[in-house]
Amino acid sequence: MEFFSTTKTLGILGGGQLGKMLLYTTRKWDIKTKVLDPSESAPARLACDEFVMGSLTDFQTVYEFGKGLDVLTIEIEKVNVEALEKLEKEGVKVYPQPRVLKTIQNKCLQKKFYRNHNIPTASFDEFENLDQVKEGIIKGELSFPFVWKSAEMGYDGYGVSIIYSNKEIEGLNDGPCLIEELVPFEKELSVIVCRRPSGETVHYPVVESEFHPTANQVEYVLCPARLSEQATNKAIEIALQTAEAYGQIGLLAVELFLTDEGEVLVNEVAPRPHNSGHFSIEASYTCQFEQHIRAVLDLPLGKTESKASAVMVNLVGKEGHTGLVVYKNIDQILAIEGVTPHIYGKKETRPFRKMGHITIIHPKIDTARKMAKQVKETLSVISK
Repeated sequence: MEFFSTTKTLGILGGGQLGKMLLYTTRKWDIKTKVLDPSESAPARLACDEFVMGSLTDFQTVYEFGKGLDVLTIEIEKVNVEALEKLEKEGVKVYPQPRVLKTIQNKCLQKKFYRNHNIPTASFDEFENLDQVKEGIIKGELSFPFVWKSAEMGYDGYGVSIIYSNKEIEGLNDGPCLIEELVPFEKELSVIVCRRPSGETVHYPVVESEFHPTANQVEYVLCPARLSEQATNKAIEIALQTAEAYGQIGLLAVELFLTDEGEVLVNEVAPRPHNSGHFSIEASYTCQFEQHIRAVLDLPLGKTESKASAVMVNLVGKEGHTGLVVYKNIDQILAIEGVTPHIYGKKETRPFRKMGHITIIHPKIDTARKMAKQVKETLSVISK
């Protein structure tokens, strides 16, 4: 199917920063795009050919948006799958496929998928509500500490908590949830795999993530991960196994734990461009966003090797600041060689809101990490 300089249209559900960065490639290649997002100030609104404001979770809105598209993809999982199923039956190519999204949207279904496909993951139990969780504690079936995950709607650290006592349970959202073993781990890893309909599969290098101590949010992503060859190969093997089991088209970011005992376990996945792949814009021969466009349009996949070591720093709103955004000292970091900031276009900041990211390129990963710390300490996202 020819998309270059034609009227054939690629639709994208979601117009946030990931949607905006997907459009870097479609603008470069003159591919017609249509974006749906609930916000009139969505970052992607200015770079697409047609912008539609509307709900991503409403059946009729998503269905009407998708009618007449040639290919439809996503930048966020929280979309109406039933509408996508109907569109797929009517001939629209929907990637990732609705059946994949349906499993991934629900953390309980996702974990059972790993168990059923012999994919290593932390042990877990399902519960319908918090009363069942409390009953499990009383009966001795559960013991502290453990990880609580909301079955649905968790995203970017939200809907996930480590529970150390009964008191902390009271602050959780009631409803279906997953209770997972708290696994002692050495590192949190990620491998992004990409598949196209014709069958070609590629993967990016293993990266490691460092988290903010209280916000449960990634602060730094390092590529390559500082791992043994054995651990690196194991992470890639399990990521490829996971992608093959899902059979998804497009990107699949596989988040992993490297345990203290040297095991590699799947935590969860995201079937879209991912924060752990932002480094690839500067550091890879083919960035994750271009790769996803190549995949959903069934084009040959690009080279995934890195040109240099890289560290990505998430640029988030400073605590205590809400309102119109100011990027304090951004001129100072622009003076540092190998530093590239990406500003997402969100006009208002709030504590820990993702406002952008910065990539640091250097031949040595340890040097890049030191530079990333300097950048983090210099640049502040504050309000006016």
